Amino acid sequence: MAFQEYVRSLPELDLRGGPSLSYRLHIDVPLLLMLLMVCLGGLVVLYSASGGSAVMVEKQAMRFGLAYIIMIVIAQMDPRVYARWGLGVYVVGNALLVAVLVMGKSGKGAQRWLDLPGLPAFQPSEIMKLAVPIVLAWYLSRNPLPPKLKHLFLGGVGLLIPTALIVQQPDLGTSLLIMISGIFVIYLSGISWKLIASFVSMALAMGPVMWFFVMREYQKQRVLTFLNPESDPLGAGWNIIQSKTAIGSGGIEGKGFMLGTQSQLDFLPESHTDFIIAVLGEEFGYIGVMLLTTLYLAITIRGMIITVRARDSFGRLLAGSITLTFFIYVFVNIGMVSGILPVVGVPLPLISYGGTSIVTLMTGFGILMSISTHQKL
Repeated sequence: MAFQEYVRSLPELDLRGGPSLSYRLHIDVPLLLMLLMVCLGGLVVLYSASGGSAVMVEKQAMRFGLAYIIMIVIAQMDPRVYARWGLGVYVVGNALLVAVLVMGKSGKGAQRWLDLPGLPAFQPSEIMKLAVPIVLAWYLSRNPLPPKLKHLFLGGVGLLIPTALIVQQPDLGTSLLIMISGIFVIYLSGISWKLIASFVSMALAMGPVMWFFVMREYQKQRVLTFLNPESDPLGAGWNIIQSKTAIGSGGIEGKGFMLGTQSQLDFLPESHTDFIIAVLGEEFGYIGVMLLTTLYLAITIRGMIITVRARDSFGRLLAGSITLTFFIYVFVNIGMVSGILPVVGVPLPLISYGGTSIVTLMTGFGILMSISTHQKL
């Protein structure tokens, strides 16, 4: 409580005595600057990871430009707009997930994409990354907090429906991240530690059920490879062994820009997507990785300050979930590349090559800016 009161008491920099220009434009300047630094650094690393492909960097820069426009547009809307739209987006998102299972586009052993006439192919699961925390924050904030058991039960059902649909695609990584985003909303609503302990016990008890009846063979192989990657060094363990070699060989200062052997000689698979931080570690060393993680941590801290300052329960629950889920994205990617977590196919936020995940992330940051600036006006 003391920390919350302290954060709320911090004044915003305003030399004219009224709302600053950035707040009238609904832009959170500290958050914007930190995001720009991460994106610019990401383009530099991507250029090396792609083997000096200017085309790939230009495409990524265009995606960043589009994502920033979307973020600023989203920031203009009052957070109550998202509360009103949340349930509708959630229902449409679940309908699209069902459509994926019926008529989705298949690729690499999974059916995750929807290719509708007149629209580019997209992953409906990306919509649920924001729809789930929005609808849960809206539902729980409509009632007194901490929530009663019946509200927790209905919220849990609403969380499990999209999670189960995404597991069927199969996309275990995305389903786990969406479940985590909903769990953060429930946790921030103020539930007791006894309930938290009960939920953790239930999750642990579900482990054998997941292993024998839910997880596919390739997902089980990822877990086994995580436990002992050297058991199949030329097969399933290749990615982890090469990524750990790349990170370790970078040392403190790194080998230098575009001088990494593992990435430049194509020993490191997926070097421009999921394993891009291994390129950063090899070429810029421990110092480069620490600079990036410091920026990520600063973004997370700014998000938590916005959470504490939010004007109502809906804003606090939603901002907290978006911020903590972003942190989990970073932790999972770095953890799987460094070998402390199984590989689940989670890109490194704002660094890995790709369009859909960037737009989703920046939309979330637009909502954070909306919560940050509207509560001051």
